Amino acid sequence: MIELSDVSKSFTLHNQGGARIEVMSGASLSVGPGECVALTGASGAGKSTLMRLIYGNYLAASGQIIVGGVDVAAARPREILRMRRETLGYVSQFLRVVPRVPTLDVVAEPLLALDRPADEARDRAAHLLAMLNIPKRLWSLSPTTFSGGEQQRVNIARGFAHDYPALLLDEPTASLDIANRDVVLGLIEAAKARGAAIVGIFHDADARERVCDREIDVAAFSPCASGVAA
Repeated sequence: MIELSDVSKSFTLHNQGGARIEVMSGASLSVGPGECVALTGASGAGKSTLMRLIYGNYLAASGQIIVGGVDVAAARPREILRMRRETLGYVSQFLRVVPRVPTLDVVAEPLLALDRPADEARDRAAHLLAMLNIPKRLWSLSPTTFSGGEQQRVNIARGFAHDYPALLLDEPTASLDIANRDVVLGLIEAAKARGAAIVGIFHDADARERVCDREIDVAAFSPCASGVAA
């Protein structure tokens, strides 16, 4: 479902005379249906960069990134948008939404974008918000007014509203209490059981042990590394 082959990435620093920094080289990995792979490595090793390459936020300098049959590294913008709408969900650490949109509609939006009936989409959103212990009195308010922990749970609900065949999870249990952490891990386990391919960053070692099938140290993809592991 997710296949990376010999992917490289560099950044050009235009405000520093066009200096070019190579940050990743020879990145290759494969994630099959029902599998959860954890990206590990020290801060700055390239975990978030690799996630953004898979999602199409960063353009790879070379190599292939296949997600559900789409080569993200070569796809046109409308193909990327369709992939994000139908195939690849992304739970980031930070909630980015249009102000004044009610929380219920924020969570329902991925389903509404797929032309699912509004009642069905909002019922699914309500179910997830209740699971994640967001009080019902807040559902009609914009989540931009919420605490950081509440915003994170809204982001998770939004990311799991549609049954994406593939998921990217960036620290999905960070800063959660024990009860909500267990709910999120249960959602990940359910996604695996239905066949979702998942790539995630989990600094929580216990969470990683519970839901991840294997780990990939992204330091192996550094241009300074002597070899590449997959």
